[in-house]
Amino acid sequence: MSETPEQRDARLAAVLDQLLQDSRTGNVQQKLEQTVRSHPDLAQDLRSLFATVRMADDLALLNELTQTGFSSTDQEPSSRARTTRSSLTIPGYELREEIGRGGMGVVYRAWQTSLQREVALKMILNAEFASEVNLGRFRSEALAAARLRHPGIVPVYEVGEHEGQPWFSMQYVEGSTLSQRLQQGPMAPRDAVRLMIPVVEAIGSAHREGILHRDLKPGNILIADDGTPYVTDFGLAKKVSVRDGVEHPETAAAHNLTQSGAILGTPAWMSPEQAAGQPEVVDITSDIYSLGAVLFAMLTGRPPFQAASPLDTVLLVLEQDPPGLRILNRAVDSELEMVVLKCLQKPQDLRYPSTTALADDLRAWLNNEPVSARRSTAAQILTRVFRESHHAAILQNWGLLWMLHSLVVLLLCIMTNVMQLSGVDQRWPFVGLWVVGFGLWALVFWNLRHRSGPITAVERQIAHIWAGSMIASSMLFAVESIMERPVLEFSPCLGVITGMVFLAKAGILSGRFYIEAAMLFLTSLVMAAIKSADVPDFSLTLFGVVSALTFFLPGLKYYRQQQKARSAAAR
Repeated sequence: MSETPEQRDARLAAVLDQLLQDSRTGNVQQKLEQTVRSHPDLAQDLRSLFATVRMADDLALLNELTQTGFSSTDQEPSSRARTTRSSLTIPGYELREEIGRGGMGVVYRAWQTSLQREVALKMILNAEFASEVNLGRFRSEALAAARLRHPGIVPVYEVGEHEGQPWFSMQYVEGSTLSQRLQQGPMAPRDAVRLMIPVVEAIGSAHREGILHRDLKPGNILIADDGTPYVTDFGLAKKVSVRDGVEHPETAAAHNLTQSGAILGTPAWMSPEQAAGQPEVVDITSDIYSLGAVLFAMLTGRPPFQAASPLDTVLLVLEQDPPGLRILNRAVDSELEMVVLKCLQKPQDLRYPSTTALADDLRAWLNNEPVSARRSTAAQILTRVFRESHHAAILQNWGLLWMLHSLVVLLLCIMTNVMQLSGVDQRWPFVGLWVVGFGLWALVFWNLRHRSGPITAVERQIAHIWAGSMIASSMLFAVESIMERPVLEFSPCLGVITGMVFLAKAGILSGRFYIEAAMLFLTSLVMAAIKSADVPDFSLTLFGVVSALTFFLPGLKYYRQQQKARSAAAR
């Protein structure tokens, strides 16, 4: 008996719910592929809905953790909350008042009776109801911070657990957060840089110990009454090897805390790779981006990107460039603006390679010396022109399709050339071959892409450019007819049209497509020369070969990348 649509929807909902549960305790991609193999008839819906629901979960968490303006994860509690928590007891400590609260933890000012000193004591909210992920992140914060010894990092004194309630104590810093300071407005440039240098050095110390912070923001920087800054809140910290940047063995058991696809951090301050849900590529430069975002806020009174919702902010981080510093604050000179913008580059390899390099430039600016951010060699300029953009990751979804498309284009061009050399001079056979053939292939192409998962906004833009080129190519037949010109006389324009498509791709996806664009523009000139010469007209075959290569070679590259990523996920 066949399954009704209602029964199928119910089964899809049940399978998707189980997949979401399973993905929280294992490799996300591997769980998805296993489920798709078990339910092949639901494959397309599972891929689309799973990605959508995962993003919705991430953004719901961000919405819970993120506050408007500059509020921190450890917010100032209300006056009502600023009371002693007599119902909570931690042996050896007297909890005196709540001084901060966030989406996951709460911080108290406490008295450590054994050493007779005031401390800050942090514990997880509602530990008995907390998920394993939140408990794991809380313990990760305690362990990461406890490893670090630097005057600019709030030291952890003791880590423990009492009646299922994990906690840790740390130095109590009398003062305020940078977030609270920025509520008064932007800082003077020299004051901001002087305050930022110790913060950069503190993060550099953590990096040398193999710790990435991954959640740097004004709310996680404390300013003591004497003006000394301290970095705190290592709740999203990750330990990596200092030597090679790979994940440290000690964090293997906690791998599920940072599954691929999870959005980690606070939207206004996170790097593009964090906003894209790619924790596997997060590295030292991700913290440097966040440091640049914090310095931007210190100089302007606002983060580089802010919007009405976390989702809108994430999209701005991914898609837009930050507003000009000097537009927002005329007191900032061009040298300091270059330093901040170098931190905020979306491509990771264009940012400062280390906190040492950033700190050196900040000191150089304070001393009225030239900064390295302004210096660019010819090789660096060329590298920037031809490098991939942060959108290039989507090309993995197109690799196999581009290879298939190259074969379709080559076949159509050869068939057209054969018809032309065979003496076919009527227009309709060519119109049928190109308009109908390409139109059907476009439908198949888009359907195949849709099956592999949700389609991004950038992919829709590329698809529109590609569709426009197909329409323009087909319109050449109408133009030839109106002008009463022989069929295929305007075929050299195909190289120009296709070259413009690759020119657009170069600006959006990868500068390497400038090479393909140049090849196609040159091909159009050669095609025109062949038509003008007294030789057999094989220009369309030439176009087919060049066009096929421009699609096949990048397609092969990104298909291999996709297979490599899937193999890594399966392991």
